[in-house]
Amino acid sequence: MAAARVAVVGAGLAGLSAALDLKDAGIQVDLFERSRLYGGRATSFVVDGNEVDNGQHVFLACCDAFIGFVRRVGMAQTLHIQERFDVVAFRHGVRARLRAAPLPAPWHLAASFLGYAHLGVRGRIAVARALLNLGSASAGETFAAWLERERQPADAVRAFWEPFVVPALNAPLERVSAADAAFVLTTAFLRSAGAARFGWCTVPLAHIAAAAAERLDAVRLQCAVTAIDARAGSVTLSLLDGARESYDAVVLAVPPPQLARMLGDASRFGLADLNAYEPFPIVDIHIWYSGGEADFTFAALLESPIQWVFRKGDGYLCCSASAAGDMLTASTDDVIRRAWDELRSAIPSLAAARLHSGAVTRNPSATYLPRAGVVRPGAATTNPLVAIAGAWTATGWPDTMESAVRSGRSAASATVEGLTSAAGEARLPA
Repeated sequence: MAAARVAVVGAGLAGLSAALDLKDAGIQVDLFERSRLYGGRATSFVVDGNEVDNGQHVFLACCDAFIGFVRRVGMAQTLHIQERFDVVAFRHGVRARLRAAPLPAPWHLAASFLGYAHLGVRGRIAVARALLNLGSASAGETFAAWLERERQPADAVRAFWEPFVVPALNAPLERVSAADAAFVLTTAFLRSAGAARFGWCTVPLAHIAAAAAERLDAVRLQCAVTAIDARAGSVTLSLLDGARESYDAVVLAVPPPQLARMLGDASRFGLADLNAYEPFPIVDIHIWYSGGEADFTFAALLESPIQWVFRKGDGYLCCSASAAGDMLTASTDDVIRRAWDELRSAIPSLAAARLHSGAVTRNPSATYLPRAGVVRPGAATTNPLVAIAGAWTATGWPDTMESAVRSGRSAASATVEGLTSAAGEARLPA
């Protein structure tokens, strides 16, 4: 096993996680990435002289795999996690707060929820009843249909369900699987009092990805893999420059469209429906301003195309628009102006502030959601020397950073098993 060479294609969190596990197993790992950046869909780059993430990525305290990944690469000091769940929400200038009490779940949110100003008594009762009935949600219906079945009033949808579910799954409620939404809500709010605490990294995400890449044997950025040829005992990679390189096995940690192109006939590897994954965008608007103060770390904006706003520094806010719709194609100036108008309308302390500059980062394929009835694949394929990884695969989690790391670890395990199996078969008599 010590002499095995494995190629990992894709330097996102899934590929890096797989590569680290393979390296720890005594395998030589070569990492291929078509971009010049580490991190995949969770990376960073410079815009107008400022290093920004391609989306304000947050995680919850229950995201054990992602937190473990960051600690593993020596970046534990960059993790910031709330001491307790604490969220500020604005709607048309009115501020409300949800803050966990030092009580076991689900009672930790009860007192705060009873005083939640954006919901009337009827709405609070309806939400509480639905939360306790999340077990009835199924993969065969949308979350919007489940909410209707649970008789959720419109104000409850606008003030609670949309602000938490749409950003978590990056899709409209009409497109989100009820089972996926129920998993997120149950995991965050009902199983543990500390699970829903928000966390984020205090350095650009590309720095964390780069720290992982530094531990590998070889890293080749701006080196695109166009196809693979998997034969008995080896896998050959075809590169964009025409070169071909052979390895004992490969992990393909890429999105569904790219994976389909690499494999050619995906059915040869037991994979189906790779064209059945719909990409959903996230748009982030970076705002630099003066003359006002944001006295919060982050906040939800209700009934706004900007679901969340994060205070990144003095006079610097990052607005996040999940399932971003027309913001993806609108002009940069228009998106900045719309975001600024939303901020000043929702947050009283910014009403008289002055906009200095802004920047927009667009990720048209931030997440992938399978069509109804499509089963997400696991890490192993029918070829033991070819494994797949990605947040979109079957990890038990929706397409998130947590899912990406979990998928990479599963792919590494499948690869080690495949190499062991292949070595055993090679020793059998002809």
